[in-house]
Amino acid sequence: MTDNNPTESTLTNIGVTMFTVADVDAATAWYCETLGFEVCADVRFGENGENRWLEVAPPGSTGRLSLNPPMGNQPGGGTIGIDSSNVIGEFNRLQALGVAIDMPPMQTPGAPLLFMLSDPDGNHIAVVETPPT
Repeated sequence: MTDNNPTESTLTNIGVTMFTVADVDAATAWYCETLGFEVCADVRFGENGENRWLEVAPPGSTGRLSLNPPMGNQPGGGTIGIDSSNVIGEFNRLQALGVAIDMPPMQTPGAPLLFMLSDPDGNHIAVVETPPT
């Protein structure tokens, strides 16, 4: 008999977050050329290869971001947090590239230093300082 009601969660990691984007190739270029991400997976699937699964991530990251075309009439959008060891340096780098910043670096009591930006499809990105180890 199988235990269908485990007492402890077996969930261990957020592996993939998904963003809806209007143009997968343009979004891939933005994430890779602007943010410095790498392509982790680019796979065609479906009976005739009509679907595509594409993942990007910062170099060395275990979490990935899937860039998906809109599904039916469902709107996209979402928010992810990306860790940074130097939030101010990353803010300056992206600003120098002409990336529009939604919220400049700020720190409130009890929260890490962070700033906000959006990708060209309106998905939100929080760049959050990782605590020193």
